[in-house]
Amino acid sequence: MARKNLIEISSADESPNPVSAVRPLSGFVAPATRSAPIGGITKTLGHITQRVERAQDIEKQLAEGQMIVELDPTLVDGSFISDRFAIDPVDLADLVGQIREHGQQVPILVRPHPKSNGRYQVAYGHRRLAAIKEIGIKVRAVIRELSDDQLVVSQGQENNTRTNLSYIERAVFAVRLEDLSFSRDVIMAALNVDKAALSKMISVVRQMPMGLIHAIGAAPEVGRRRWMEFAEKLPMAKIDISALLESLSADNSSDQRFQEAFDAINTRPAKAMEAQARSWAPMDKSVSVTVKTGEKKATVSLGSANGPRFAEYIAGRLDELYEGFLKSTTETTGD
Repeated sequence: MARKNLIEISSADESPNPVSAVRPLSGFVAPATRSAPIGGITKTLGHITQRVERAQDIEKQLAEGQMIVELDPTLVDGSFISDRFAIDPVDLADLVGQIREHGQQVPILVRPHPKSNGRYQVAYGHRRLAAIKEIGIKVRAVIRELSDDQLVVSQGQENNTRTNLSYIERAVFAVRLEDLSFSRDVIMAALNVDKAALSKMISVVRQMPMGLIHAIGAAPEVGRRRWMEFAEKLPMAKIDISALLESLSADNSSDQRFQEAFDAINTRPAKAMEAQARSWAPMDKSVSVTVKTGEKKATVSLGSANGPRFAEYIAGRLDELYEGFLKSTTETTGD
């Protein structure tokens, strides 16, 4: 009965005996509990795993441009290609005031600088970056890996929607991109225009000296049609470009300078007085006199048999003739 009892108890208790109830081996002291160290290690490993996953998530968000970070603005360079002529100082001052009061609401987009380790290059947000550099705070930015094509498309599309570049600024931007060997498809995507519109933009800039375009400026109120008309008329005007540049007033707005230049190529100089010819001859036809007069020059020709002798006669009496001329002029004008 005792043996049977032992068997029944053994079969009823299926769980192993606790470590404290097991007779220790010689020279070995079992720990009081095994659950605490294993739980601690598991917990630590769990924390490490979470940190790794979090770091990977941060890296992914940064790579995809989903995370906003704060950067030292001195480490951020402008784009390798400019899309505007200059930042208007009045607009910049307004933006500085807005950021001082409300903070930087919209982050800029940058990429790791392709040539300078540890630096960044702006895709868009040049005005915000300039304002923040003036304030002296960190700039909020999205960092994204961008190819050159992706950068100019992002730059162009953002400026199309936010900064309202003028027509001529966008046209010059298109030419700069073409000069850097970007494809027409990329340029069209950056400017959000079709093939025909892009061709016209490039044609306008190609027909004009770049120095004249920059001397006029952005001219934000001047649209496509007037720039196209200006570009078409300029070569036909045969105007001295250097003189035109000197005539443009730096004190005027760029819209006013455009009008100055436009008026200059549309104002034709007064035509020089066309040479008029008069002929005279006596009854006997022994002398023929032809007088041609222009604005500042007159020619007298004498011919026929007595022509040479009559010419000598006139030459000998030039003083007398001129005095008579002055006297007739005084009598006519009353001076």
